[in-house]
Amino acid sequence: MEENRRSEEQESVEANAEAQGADVVRRTSQEGPVHRKGRQVKPSTTDQRLLDTRGRSDWLHTDPWRVLRIQSEFVEGFGMLAELGKAITVFGSARTLPDNPYYQQAVELGAKLTEAGYAVITGGGPGVMEAANKGAHDAGGTSVGLGIELPFEQRMNDYVDLGMVFRYFFARKTCFLKYSIGYVGFPGGYGTLDEIFEAVTLIQTGKVTNFPLVLFGVEFWTPMLSWITQTLLADGMISEGDVDLFQLTDDVDEAVRIIREAEHGKFTAGN
Repeated sequence: MEENRRSEEQESVEANAEAQGADVVRRTSQEGPVHRKGRQVKPSTTDQRLLDTRGRSDWLHTDPWRVLRIQSEFVEGFGMLAELGKAITVFGSARTLPDNPYYQQAVELGAKLTEAGYAVITGGGPGVMEAANKGAHDAGGTSVGLGIELPFEQRMNDYVDLGMVFRYFFARKTCFLKYSIGYVGFPGGYGTLDEIFEAVTLIQTGKVTNFPLVLFGVEFWTPMLSWITQTLLADGMISEGDVDLFQLTDDVDEAVRIIREAEHGKFTAGN
């Protein structure tokens, strides 16, 4: 198909050249810094290919174009969050309803993080994310939502004051990590687990330092931590100190205290 497209371009160029009485045989060309000769000469210029609206749209789905879209997400995300200041990311299930105790505790946490001087970042969706954004928003803080394009509709919740919807999970995750100084993970499903384990891997490998990872909900998280101890640690898949990278609590004030101690250098993961 590419050859057909180039042939069509060549015919267009030749017809235009003939109409002007020009020599249609192009032996050499300069394409930016690239010098082309003989069969390597392209039948049209870069500007012509850019401005020719008759061309195909396949390029929109090619890897080079995706790289530019990925780059644009980093640029937009970094630009939006660069002046955010200290921030904590709160994760949790999108399915948590307002009458669930975890929803109410996430609202309280969002408010108390704001009172402690932190912006609150979530995935921007419903459930626990909405609750933490609501707490921050209602307390007069900075409520941030980093959403993700999904195959099913999920709008940004009403309590996000500063938000962006990403195409790519990895660009979104980078922004979560780059602009947070700690995580709080409420009960959730695969998405929450993905984000929590990415964070703990970065802590374990030293990619982020002095970084608290609080798991909120003792009853919910204890079976997972027991499996980590009784299976991963017992089989030698992790080191003994790796179990302590998670901080487990049911208390909003304790979660804030852990985060504040980390900020002031009094917290060390694994202690």
